[in-house]
Amino acid sequence: MPRLALLPALLLVSLPAAAQTRHDTKAPIDFGADQIQLQDRANRAVLSGNVSVKQAEMTLDAARMTVSYTGQVVGGNPQVSRLDAAGGVTVRRPSQTARGQYAVYDLNRRVITMAGDVRLTQGAGNTVNGGRLTIDLDSGRATIDGSAVAGGAAPGNVVQSPRGRVTGTFSVPDRR
Repeated sequence: MPRLALLPALLLVSLPAAAQTRHDTKAPIDFGADQIQLQDRANRAVLSGNVSVKQAEMTLDAARMTVSYTGQVVGGNPQVSRLDAAGGVTVRRPSQTARGQYAVYDLNRRVITMAGDVRLTQGAGNTVNGGRLTIDLDSGRATIDGSAVAGGAAPGNVVQSPRGRVTGTFSVPDRR
């Protein structure tokens, strides 16, 4: 059963010890998309249309994704440092599914941050909703707060508001 610590407009969810396996951020990243645009001078690739990225046991799906790399090449492959996803973003891990409008996967920090109408589902019946979700891939800890996120006037411009609430439903075991 998850341990929960509630703070004003903030929720920390820790997975049971058995589920807290460290994600392998050094595993290869496999991807698929309807289209890819390589921008070598900018050290990035833009994937669009039904984007799906898989690393170890985690998948990240979105309408569009920018893959940033360091410029270093190891074994003929560029070293990816960050993934920026937008449009119906879904992150699936063995015990969790998270959905939101935007996500940033920082491979160096081993952290995924999601924003915009975030919904985290864990197990059967446990859901938490908020404005922003941070998943620490080392510890398995997910932190949700009520920050509201909305698109600004310019494309790609995101505005965050500190107001908002975290809501959710937790299942209760049958105690017969």
